[in-house]
Amino acid sequence: MEIKIILNGKSVTDLIDADTLLIDFLRSHGCYSVKRGCETSNCGLCTVLMDDVPILSCSMLAARADGHNITTLEGLQEEASEFVGFIADQGADQCGFCNPGFVMNTIALLRENPDPTDDEIRAYLAGNLCRCSGYDGQLRGIRNFLDSRNKNGGTHGE
Repeated sequence: MEIKIILNGKSVTDLIDADTLLIDFLRSHGCYSVKRGCETSNCGLCTVLMDDVPILSCSMLAARADGHNITTLEGLQEEASEFVGFIADQGADQCGFCNPGFVMNTIALLRENPDPTDDEIRAYLAGNLCRCSGYDGQLRGIRNFLDSRNKNGGTHGE
């Protein structure tokens, strides 16, 4: 079957098998930030944005993305660079395997809620699994980013 999507801002048309998972489609198109972790929709490593909403690409057929806008971390490098250093400064990226999922969900969170509380951050990132450092470092990094941004008078998206 043929599908047409907008992938990271570019139109992509491809022939796929009906049972192709979105994660496999994306990786076949060079989106290696989308990772296979648990394959049970529990770890967040495969998170992408479909029409700006985070979804788990390991549990969605590529055919369901037909006609939609899919964004991976490869398409959000500039936006992600704003805060990934803050997470790294907290030592929260020990192996880095979970980072793309955390980054994708953090971007979605900050687009939806530019000034979240710590509890709102924890709730939004609850579906991301980090086996190395837990979640406190990521929370501290996001909080430091928000505090720095607020101190400089800017808000997300300005």
